[in-house]
Amino acid sequence: MDKKEINFILEEGEGLKIEFKESFDSKNLSKELVAFANSEGGKIFLGISDKKEIKGIDVNNKLKSQIQDIARNCEPQIKINFEEFENLLIINVFEGKDKPYKCSSGFYLRQGPNSQKLTRNEILYFAVNLGKIKFDEQINENFKFPKDFDKNKFNSFLKKSNISKMNNSKNVLINLSVAVKSGKNIQLNNAGILFFGKNIPKFIRQNFTTCVLYKGKERVNVIDRKDFNEDLISNYENSLKFLKQHLKLEYIIKGGGPRQEILEVPEEALKEALLNALAHRDYFESGAGIFVEIFDDRIEIYNKGKLLFDKKDLGKISLSRNPILFDLFHRINLIEKIGSGIGRIKKLIKERKLKVSFESNEFFRIIFERSKISQEKTVEKTVEKTVEKILDIIHKNQKITQEELAEKTGLSRRGIEWNIEKLKQEGKIKRIGPDKGGSWEILKNEK
Repeated sequence: MDKKEINFILEEGEGLKIEFKESFDSKNLSKELVAFANSEGGKIFLGISDKKEIKGIDVNNKLKSQIQDIARNCEPQIKINFEEFENLLIINVFEGKDKPYKCSSGFYLRQGPNSQKLTRNEILYFAVNLGKIKFDEQINENFKFPKDFDKNKFNSFLKKSNISKMNNSKNVLINLSVAVKSGKNIQLNNAGILFFGKNIPKFIRQNFTTCVLYKGKERVNVIDRKDFNEDLISNYENSLKFLKQHLKLEYIIKGGGPRQEILEVPEEALKEALLNALAHRDYFESGAGIFVEIFDDRIEIYNKGKLLFDKKDLGKISLSRNPILFDLFHRINLIEKIGSGIGRIKKLIKERKLKVSFESNEFFRIIFERSKISQEKTVEKTVEKTVEKILDIIHKNQKITQEELAEKTGLSRRGIEWNIEKLKQEGKIKRIGPDKGGSWEILKNEK
């Protein structure tokens, strides 16, 4: 390891496979060794502070011997080796082949940049349910770098995570755990593709988020629908935009100050729910994506993949089905603290005197209750906008088909059928001639 690589690691900061320790502390060190062995391995840098400052440490044989003793005293013993650079000691911790591992203070698991304490049953349940293979770390042989790689998405990520563009892209991708060396080139894993791929559905068909607005309380009448299958950051941003487009704004004035606009359901709570679905989804399941559904009385955000722990611990612990995805979201500050997302949702909803519930079976579902006032106004406003759009398109082209209307409005075919029928019943339009070859007529009072 050279100065350039050290500087690069300092810039990237702590993450799924990197931990900084300013000084030697046997208790804290044993916790980190166990966490890395129970996860995917990693490196511990002794002599670097949490603030990424090089403080240095006296590297000697006694120190190395003490660390080796700690690794041997774990159950089972943990495989490590050492690297040195000037006054830093780097401990390479290998992923364990006989999980779970335990130190004197208990069982730990690496989650993003933190080591989380778990009970033996929790970590066993985690290991049994995930097995040895995780979707996000699997290499996709069909994805070719740099041909299928989107440099713009990558540069945007670097900017958001404060990583310099001056660093070699291949080295950055490897250090982010989204790529491995392959001769003179690299190969990306599924996490790298989900964040930085050009044509992601070509490689991961199940990467889609479906957002639907319904009229009523059942999944019958579709008013609006959007399907997103870009990178995970874009899917997150577009889904949030869909929610903000169709939910009601409320207005508050504090202390005589300017009026503030807030969503009927706290925006931060919706963000946490979306990120939870994207980071914890079971991507091995190819038939079901992530769903964001708005009804008159509620909002449901859900994903395929049951909880990896008992529901009574929801909000207390967090086990990531996709640790690399979790780490990438954390690096761009979308995920803050391990296991705190559900707790924040509960807190935000309680502060607004609303209700939220959680369901877990083959899907994990978060259900936000809407107020009666918002239900009526939001649907009324959305239907009105949709009607105006359809009438304007028909006015420009009376021979337009329902299929073409769906394409131009972004609605599903079923949503167009529902709106057309409604317009007919209200006497705003009528059909002239047969379904094929006929035309629409907008009645005089609607022109």
